[in-house]
Amino acid sequence: MNFLAHIHLSGPERDIQLGNFIGDFVKGNQLTEFPTPIQVGIMLHRHIDTYTDTHEVVRESKLKLREDFGHYAPVIVDVFYDHFLARDWQKHHSQDLKSFTEDFYKLAKSREADLPPRASKMLSYMSADNWLYNYQFIEGIKWTLTGMSRRTSFNSHMELAHKTLEAHYDSFEKEFNIFFPELIHSSNQFLDELKNRFSL
Repeated sequence: MNFLAHIHLSGPERDIQLGNFIGDFVKGNQLTEFPTPIQVGIMLHRHIDTYTDTHEVVRESKLKLREDFGHYAPVIVDVFYDHFLARDWQKHHSQDLKSFTEDFYKLAKSREADLPPRASKMLSYMSADNWLYNYQFIEGIKWTLTGMSRRTSFNSHMELAHKTLEAHYDSFEKEFNIFFPELIHSSNQFLDELKNRFSL
C-alpha cells in the first residue's frame, strides 16, 4: 500500500503514524534509533508491505501491469489502491480527507528534524502537490506517478500507468474492495500485538 493507506492503518497515535510514514526509509536495525512508538509504526509498515506483496488478489492487480511496467507494477498497484481508499474515504474514516491530510502534513513538518533525509525530501514533494488528498482523482494519480517516474533510475513509464487504471478500472476496484478489509483486519491484529508487547 502507498502513503495514505499506511497512515490510515496506523490509527490515531501520531508517533505510530510517523513511523509508518517513514517505514520505507528505515532499513534493518536502524529502527532501534527511534523512540518505541515510532518503532512500532515502522514495524507495522513492514507488516503491511509483506501482507500486501504476498496477497493473491494483489497479485492479480500486478499481473495487469507487469507486461508494460515490469518490476514497477507493485509500486503502481499501491498508488491505485490509495486512489480507491481516497475516493471512498468516508467509508473508512470519520474525519474528512482534507482535514486528515492537512493534520498529517502539519505533524510530519513539525517533526521534520526527526525524519530520515529521503523521507523529508519525499514529504516536500507530497505536501507541495497534496498527493494524499489528490489520490482520489485520476489526474492526481497521474501527477503522483509522473513524479515517481522522474525520480527512478530507469525509464519506468509510470507516467502512463493511469491509462491502465482507466482501462481496467472496475477490475482494480473489485480487487481493492476484496483485499482492503482483509488488510485492515491483519493490520489491526498486528498493531494490537505490538502495543501489548511494548505496553503502549
